[in-house]
Amino acid sequence: VTEGLDGLRARLEEYYKLGARFAKWRAVINIGDDIPSGTCIEANAHALARYAALCQEAGLVPMVEPEVLMDGAHDIQTCYEVTEVTLRALFDALYNQNVMLEGTILKASMVVPGKDSGEDVTIEDVAENTLMCLKSAVPAILPGIVFLSGGQSDEDATAHLDAMNRMGPNPWPLSFSYGRAMQSAALKIWAQDIQKNIGKAQETVFARARDNGLAALGQWNKKVA
Repeated sequence: VTEGLDGLRARLEEYYKLGARFAKWRAVINIGDDIPSGTCIEANAHALARYAALCQEAGLVPMVEPEVLMDGAHDIQTCYEVTEVTLRALFDALYNQNVMLEGTILKASMVVPGKDSGEDVTIEDVAENTLMCLKSAVPAILPGIVFLSGGQSDEDATAHLDAMNRMGPNPWPLSFSYGRAMQSAALKIWAQDIQKNIGKAQETVFARARDNGLAALGQWNKKVA
């Protein structure tokens, strides 16, 4: 269960004075034998909602991130079910904490099978399941949803986002907030020669940003990426 709420109000006030205007809080949901429990989901949802309420009180836009991990051997249906329950609990908690949803961003994980499941799914399978799950659990009033890559390959993260936007129109703008899927390829190139490969690494970051930017519009083309 995520921790760290003690003293958060004072910290947020300080961050605002330093120029911060948004914040992100991540809670991790593991799928396994008899987990996650309902208690775990509810506790994480409450903590995310409390953080979001404190953010808005301090003048910051909260980004809430309930990440359902890819670790494990679960199938895509199990991921769907856990993600849906988690999102429903989160938005119930946000409502109970009087969080203004119009001023909140959701950072969501995509509905994918566990990386050890061996289940073969298509780009469209992931896009359709993710959209169906979001539409069943996320209020349309939310101003936007961004996705984490969560251990997907660079190309899969881009392709899944692109497919979801091509299936639109959707109730919310769908974009990306990738870490590994934006940076890992560039870091590998840079690490090979930190003096000579700076330019190549920068070009790689630019290419990843371009591809994901196009995917956020439903205009990514793998052939020219």
